[in-house]
Amino acid sequence: MIRRKNSNEISLIRASCLLVIEVQYVLEKAVGPGVSTIELDALAEETIRKGGAIPAFKGYHGFPGSICASINSETVHGVPGNRRLDDGDLLSVDVGVLLDGYYGDSAFTIGVGVVEPAHDLLIDGTYRCLEASIAVARAGNRVSDISHAIERQATTYGLQPIREFGGHGIGRRLHEEPRILNHGKPGKGPILLPGFVIAIEPIMSLGSPELETTDDGWTEVTRSGDYTAHFEHTVVITEDKPEVLTLSANQPFTEI
Repeated sequence: MIRRKNSNEISLIRASCLLVIEVQYVLEKAVGPGVSTIELDALAEETIRKGGAIPAFKGYHGFPGSICASINSETVHGVPGNRRLDDGDLLSVDVGVLLDGYYGDSAFTIGVGVVEPAHDLLIDGTYRCLEASIAVARAGNRVSDISHAIERQATTYGLQPIREFGGHGIGRRLHEEPRILNHGKPGKGPILLPGFVIAIEPIMSLGSPELETTDDGWTEVTRSGDYTAHFEHTVVITEDKPEVLTLSANQPFTEI
C-alpha cells in the first residue's frame, strides 16, 4: 500500500532532505584525488550527527557505512574504505538521513579531476534521465510513466539502465512502496496521487548493465567493467508540479 503523507509529514521529510543537501555539499567540496572514501564517510557522519540526525544507511540490514560510495564500475552500495580517489575516477555517493522519525535520500555522481569525455556524457545523461522522470511525476500519471521517461531519455544518450535497482517510496521507512524501475512501458502501475513522496533514482551503465556482487557482500559492479552513474532526488507529488526536496543549488533542474 502506498500511503499519502500529510502536510506535517512532508515538512518533516523536507527537513531531512535539507540536511541531505548540506551533506552532499560538504562531500562535493571534499572530493578530489588522494581522498579516501572512508574519509568521506566520516565527514558525512559528522555532518549528519551535527544536524541532529542519524545516518540512515549505517547498520541498515548490516551495512557498515554512513554513505554508499561507489567508484567507476561500482554501481551501488559501495562500502567506504581506504581506497583513494584518482584523477579521472567517477564517484557515486548515496546519502540518507533519519531526522525526527522521517527519512531523506539523494545520490549524485561526480568526476574526480579531469575525466574522459565519454564519462562526462554518462554523468550528464544520467542526470538528464532524472530530470525527464521528475517532469512526469505528476498527479494522475502512473508509476511506470516515470520508469518509461528514464528509459527513453537513456536511449537518447546510448546508456543502459540498471534493472536490478531503482527508486522507491520514502517516509517513516527508508524504502516504501512503490518500487520505481528505471525501465518499462508507460501507463502501468499505481496512479500517482498528491501526498505521495518518492525517491527517483536513475542508475545507468555506459555499456552492459549486468551486475555482480563483490566479496564484501554489498558492492555491486558491472561484470563488464563498464562505468556507471547514479542520481537520486526525493520528490513530493502535489496537485500541481512535483516538488523536489533534495535539489541543491549546483544541480539545476530543468523540466525536459
